[in-house]
Formats: sequence, structure tokens, C-alpha cells
Amino acid sequence: MDVRDRRHRVVLVAALVATLAVGGCSASGGGDEATSAAGAGTAEQGPAVAPDQAGAGGPAAAGTGAPNLQVEQRSIIYTGTMLVRVDDVDAAARSAVAAVTAAGGFVGGDQRTSVDSDARAELSLRVPAARFTGIVDELAGLGRQERREIRTEDVTEETIDLDARITTQRARVESGRKLLARATTISDLVSLEGELAKREADLASLEAKKRRLADLTALSTITLTLLGPDVSTADEETELGFTVGLSGGWKVFLASMTLLLTVLGALLPWLVVLGVPLGVLLVLLRRRRRRNPPAAPVGAAPPPGVGPQPPQVSGAQPPVPATRSAP
Repeated sequence: MDVRDRRHRVVLVAALVATLAVGGCSASGGGDEATSAAGAGTAEQGPAVAPDQAGAGGPAAAGTGAPNLQVEQRSIIYTGTMLVRVDDVDAAARSAVAAVTAAGGFVGGDQRTSVDSDARAELSLRVPAARFTGIVDELAGLGRQERREIRTEDVTEETIDLDARITTQRARVESGRKLLARATTISDLVSLEGELAKREADLASLEAKKRRLADLTALSTITLTLLGPDVSTADEETELGFTVGLSGGWKVFLASMTLLLTVLGALLPWLVVLGVPLGVLLVLLRRRRRRNPPAAPVGAAPPPGVGPQPPQVSGAQPPVPATRSAP
């Protein structure tokens, strides 16, 4: 009986293992089919997404998570500098202002020097960014263009960063206001008011930066310089020669003398105020020394020719006996 029971148990275990193995293979096959179906579904959806990704820069942009911004959606600051030589500076300046005003811009600065053919005008023009290129070409047609410089600055990332920081700061301000409304003690009220004021100041600073960037991106700046026919520019060839050097040296000498005279003029009041009393004092001291000469020291020999002199004896002087030694 025992042997039969053991054999029966072995058969049952073998059958159970075989059943589990068959079930595992079925599940694995089903999972593979599901995976294949999911992959097929993804492959079918792939062509529908590819055109949008291609317009934004391809799969690389989609993989990095970069924002889908085309040229029209980017924040770009345009600035231009132009130098145009014209026959009539005032007429050209009026035409430039009229063109900018018609495009929806305005004049930010206007400096003119009207001296016949040496006239000069410098205009700071603000034009919409969409009309920047057309206005530049129109201004170049006012006369003979001698210089043009166009600069661009892409501030898209800075704008996006500012938007995110402004959103976060607004949430911090709202939470600070809620905490301030729940304050129960004076110390909590004072500390929360200080923290809320700091958060509101930071929010105002970020919003001011955002408005500044929006203004620079919405309106481009063009600095237009209009020159008369006889106005010389710094870009002309530098003259050389003895006459040029002499003229330059004379100008430097005059500038140095002007500077020296300016310094002397600044020091003259101090010299008058302090020098005159000092000079009078020195003169008085010299006169006093002349009136009162210094006295001779006691015991000093009188100078020759002063005081009684010994009588002079005429004739030969007797010889002086020599001293004799003791015997």
C-alpha cells in the first residue's frame, strides 16, 4: 500500500508540474502577442506624429523635451545702426519720421545740427519688429548708404524662464497672504507682513523685467544718422604728414596750456589769501633782525681794533736772558 501511495503521489506531482509548464508557455505567448500588438499600434501611430516632429526639428527635439518654437514664436530683439549721406538732411529726416510713423512706430530721440551742407541729424526710431526689415530698406533709400549694422538677440529662453518664475512667485505671494490672514499673534503678524512684502517686491521686479523684454521684442530700435554732403566721418582715411603732425601738436599744446591756466586760476585765490599775510610776516621779521643785532657772548676776545691797545716802544728790544740750569 505504501508503495502504491508513493507512486500515486509522484504521478500527481508530475501531472501538476506539466500543467503549470503548459500554462506558463501560454501566458508567455499571450504576452508576446500583446507586446507585438502594442508595438504594431505604436508603429501605426508613428507616421501620424512624424510630420509635427519634423516641423519642430525632428525626433531629436522631441526626445530632449525642448519647446516647439518656430521663428515666428521666438522672442528676438532687433537693433540696427545706419549711416546715410543725403543732400538735404532736414527733408530726409522728415521722410524717415513719416515712414516710421506710418509703420506704427515712433521717434525715441532726435538730434539735429543744421548748418547748410555740414548738417547732421541723429534719429532713434522705434518700429514694430514685423516691419523692421522693410523700414531699414526704406531708410537706406533716402540717400547714399555708407554703413549698416544689424544685430539680433534671442531672448526666448529668458522669457520662458521669467514666465515660470513669475508664476511661482505669484503662488508664493498668495500663500503668504493666506498665512497672514490666519495669523493670531502680533509677532506672527509682523514676520508674515515682512515676508509678504519681500515676496511682492520680488514679484514686481520680475514683472518689470518681463515688461522690458516685451517692449524690446515688440518694438525694434533703429539708430539712423543722416549726414550732409560735406560732413566728414571718423571712417575716412587718416591724414599723415608734417603739417598734420604740427597741427595735432599745436592742438595738444593749447589744450595743455588751457589745463595749466585752469589749475593756476583755481589756486590763485588760495595764494592770495595765504601768501600775502605770510609775505608781510617775513618782511617784518627781517626788519626786526636788522634793528636788533645779536649781542656778543661774555668772555669772548674783542675783535682787533676794538678796546685799549698796549703802547708801542720804538727802538730795538733788549735780548731776553736765557734761563740757566741749576748746578
